Amino acid sequence: MLAGAGQYERDLCHENGGLDVPGKPVTDQQVRLYMQERPFHSRRIAAARAGFSERTARRLDGDPRLPSQRQPERGRTVPDPLAGVWQSVLLPILERDPAVQAVTLLRHLQMSDPDHFPDDRIRRTLERRVRNWRALNGAPKDVIFRQAPEPGRMALSDFTDAGELGVTVAGEPLAHRLYHFVLAYSGWEYAGVVLGGESFAALAEHLQNALWSLGGVPREHRTDSLSAAYRNLSRDEADDVTRRYEEMCSHYGLIASRNNPGEAHENGAVEAHHRHLKTALDQALILRGSRDFATLADYRHFVDQLVARRNRRREAGVRAEIAALRILPSRRTTDFVEVVARVTRTGGFLVKQVFYSAPARLIGQRLRVHVYDDRIEAWLGATHVVSHPRRRAGKDGRRIHVVDYRHVIHALRRKPQALASSVYRDSLFPRVEYANAWALMCKTLPQKQACRRMVALLALAHDEGCEAELASLIAKTLDAGVVPTAQDLRDRLERQMPPMPIDVPVALTSLASFDGLLEARA
Repeated sequence: MLAGAGQYERDLCHENGGLDVPGKPVTDQQVRLYMQERPFHSRRIAAARAGFSERTARRLDGDPRLPSQRQPERGRTVPDPLAGVWQSVLLPILERDPAVQAVTLLRHLQMSDPDHFPDDRIRRTLERRVRNWRALNGAPKDVIFRQAPEPGRMALSDFTDAGELGVTVAGEPLAHRLYHFVLAYSGWEYAGVVLGGESFAALAEHLQNALWSLGGVPREHRTDSLSAAYRNLSRDEADDVTRRYEEMCSHYGLIASRNNPGEAHENGAVEAHHRHLKTALDQALILRGSRDFATLADYRHFVDQLVARRNRRREAGVRAEIAALRILPSRRTTDFVEVVARVTRTGGFLVKQVFYSAPARLIGQRLRVHVYDDRIEAWLGATHVVSHPRRRAGKDGRRIHVVDYRHVIHALRRKPQALASSVYRDSLFPRVEYANAWALMCKTLPQKQACRRMVALLALAHDEGCEAELASLIAKTLDAGVVPTAQDLRDRLERQMPPMPIDVPVALTSLASFDGLLEARA
């Protein structure tokens, strides 16, 4: 029996190598197997079953820890360059204000001890030390809770500056923003060109445009704090804007909500779309080959087409969204700010420090002016009397004038010399060609004669309704170096216009044909 057992041990040791393989460390699994076999077999057999030598087994009997538990701790291979300053100098600064940057601490060390810290060689070490300290001792960071959007539940609105697109209209840079409306579930979006700031008029007009384009109303409307809309308003005016916004949401059955000030991620569903939309617009402008548009309407049409193409890629989600939307009310609600203004003897009225002209027959009347983002409309009672594109007062304090020459031409005919020193003379000229003609007249003619000729040109444009055609003739005359006159241009206009027929034959329908129709119907 003993001889047989000894031969078994020798054979098992031979199969497993008998000795440790040089360079091959013992694993945790081998040690566990040895510990399981040891109570039932001798050291030599248990070691052979585990796959290592008896000498290794003898060491394990003296120290039964696993190899992974006996790994020596890694120590520093070079001296710590911050050993003398971390605890005494840098740590108090970090504890006082954790926002301090590692490079600021490095500059502090270089100023206080330039001999020991002459350069930036320890910058990466210091940055790792500060990063690890913040991770272990800094304030807890905010946690972003991702939301699961529901169809028809939330829509988000925001404004974004679009000046970076470099768009021009008729060669002039267009300073504008984009109003952006996004449905959280499907990503359906609407974008509107806003010429002013984040005003209630812009929000109300484009929010309603978005809802009526969508064809339904979600349950909640989320915006940011809209502080930019109230920045230049008094307390009473800000409260009035808030009240009107709440009334508009009530009209559509919307729950109005706002994200907390300074927490842009709470409006993240629309903030992320800003970047994608402006990138898409920039790429579309590159393909177009030009960033200049003839009119503002052309640019708005360009934006609408791009947004429509982007929405077509979201049809599946939009169908689910539309099914969950509520129906629209029977009509839109107010999307403007109303101002009451009196027409003065100077032929106009003031709205937000901008002068707008009005027909002279309205002098002395009080008008209700509806102020939109891009236009103003004036009403006398229930009658619409005048419209103008909206302008905004400059920061330099200079008065802005928006004047339609048709409103004052009858008075200029009687007093043409008033043109020379009028405060809104330059605003009277409807096109740049008229302004160029006035500049040439001032250089070559006496003031009295220049005023008469310029008023005659404006009167010709008004009487004949040929403002654009006359501007073209004025440009050709100026290119020839000739001062234009109303009589000469009138003759050229008459030659360009086709003759009107004197007798126009009209074929009258026989009354008997109506009898035939009645009989056929009977």
